[in-house]
Amino acid sequence: MRQTSDMRVQSIDVLRGLACVLMAVDHVRVYADVPAWGTDPGVFLTRWITHFVAPVFCFFAGSSAFLMGRSHGDMPRLARFLMVRGLLLVVLELTVIRFLWTFNMDYGTYLLGGVIWMLGWCMVVLGIAVRWPSRTVGLVGVAIVVAQPVFALPPQWWPAIAPWWAFLYPSGADAALGITVLYVLVPWVGVMAAGYGFGAILLLDDETRRQRCRRIGGAATVIFLVAAATVAWVKSSPDDSMPFWMRMLAQQKYPASLLFLLMTLGPAILVLPWAESARGPLARVSATFGRVPMFYYLLHIPAIHLAAMLVSLLRSGTVIPELIGNFPMFPPTMPDGYRWSLGLLYLVWALVVFVVLYPACRWYGALKARAPRPWMRFI
Repeated sequence: MRQTSDMRVQSIDVLRGLACVLMAVDHVRVYADVPAWGTDPGVFLTRWITHFVAPVFCFFAGSSAFLMGRSHGDMPRLARFLMVRGLLLVVLELTVIRFLWTFNMDYGTYLLGGVIWMLGWCMVVLGIAVRWPSRTVGLVGVAIVVAQPVFALPPQWWPAIAPWWAFLYPSGADAALGITVLYVLVPWVGVMAAGYGFGAILLLDDETRRQRCRRIGGAATVIFLVAAATVAWVKSSPDDSMPFWMRMLAQQKYPASLLFLLMTLGPAILVLPWAESARGPLARVSATFGRVPMFYYLLHIPAIHLAAMLVSLLRSGTVIPELIGNFPMFPPTMPDGYRWSLGLLYLVWALVVFVVLYPACRWYGALKARAPRPWMRFI
């Protein structure tokens, strides 16, 4: 039974670690001034591969919470942990992480509700919901994901709530308190809740669990392919500059549409059985990152930011002032000729992730396993 449990945990760690690796690609891209979209296949795919990151983190955070609750058998304890950790993530996003992105202290001008903000609030909500049966939590989560357009209606009926509703779902108004919200709570709170309900599948026997993962992941992927192809074909016009396959994959992320989540979570669930028994260097590196994802996150932003400053120094003899600006939501206009090639982007990414971050995460993971401190439960 212990071996089976370890395999379940490893599968989540491997997928979460792969998400960590892909996340760094997008964050190097921000400092490289490479556009998020375009008709160039390399640029397009550089952005597209990173779309799996937020869904994998959010969904399997829910599954991990389910397994933690079943392991300890103490749901009030799980609820307290989720709410405390969630609020800690929110505070980190608005303080430490904001500084690491920008390297400036102009907090009055720029505050971003990014992915860590979103994960934090989703954990707080899940901490309240874990008192319900896991099946109920999962079904409510799926309903939120599917019915998310309904959340656009309340601020249309009551415009006065629009600045506060903007934290929950786009309302057409700027969010209150001067916070720029990149990740609204809906549909992500539904994604985490669905992941919590999915955790029950991870308790099934090996063959049934793998079969369910293949069926759920395969069905979601097929539904996406059929629906996305249909939409791309119906909306096609002679003026389209994007190839058909790009229009299929260019799904809405902010807020994450149903097709976006099918596109990303379907394949992730489909490969989960492979991740259980994955071996070799890639699996070891991924599992190392996946065991300490928050430590990795807090380390990778300043590492990438400093690397970008070093690249600027080597290429132009100076660190351009724009690199100490309000990234990533409002990147400044870079000087002419600054934009990196994709080759340089991936070289810096590989050096930061595998030369700098991997040894640090391996050390921290070993320390956390050998001599855990109470605060390490949260980082």
